[in-house]
Amino acid sequence: MTFSCIRKLVLPVLVVGVQSSCVIPDDTSRIAKVEPTAAAARKEMVGLSEADVRMCAGFPTATADVGGSGQIWTYKRVVQRGNLSIVVPTLAVGAIPTVGGSVNVAPGGYCDTQIRMVDGRVAEVAYAGDNNLPNKRDALCVSTVDACVAYARQHSQRATAR
Repeated sequence: MTFSCIRKLVLPVLVVGVQSSCVIPDDTSRIAKVEPTAAAARKEMVGLSEADVRMCAGFPTATADVGGSGQIWTYKRVVQRGNLSIVVPTLAVGAIPTVGGSVNVAPGGYCDTQIRMVDGRVAEVAYAGDNNLPNKRDALCVSTVDACVAYARQHSQRATAR
């Protein structure tokens, strides 16, 4: 094999290698960090009353009675998938194979924020759904709980001041 033939084979292999390294895995839970506000809600909302949660998050989309374990309030949020496509032009230079392609950016999904109420107070906050972004876990849930985290912080400051 001549140097020219080797060079023709190496470039396509490098291009494919570089492109494959840019793929975002389906499960980013091991590499993406939890969104800080979503993480804070799991701790700071515990103890809020039903009225407090209605004040900061609104009325739940659905509720379920779970017997002795209280009630689960669900807040559903759907973010429509984007349809942004970036197309890289096709380039052919002499004997070098064609290089080109496209990238689709779709930062949508859905989040079910689930709040378990026991004896009229928040006992637990959890998230379900396709709620991760490439660099943050539970990021699509933040808009449901961000006001409640601020509300809980304000109420704890008032209680400390008294």
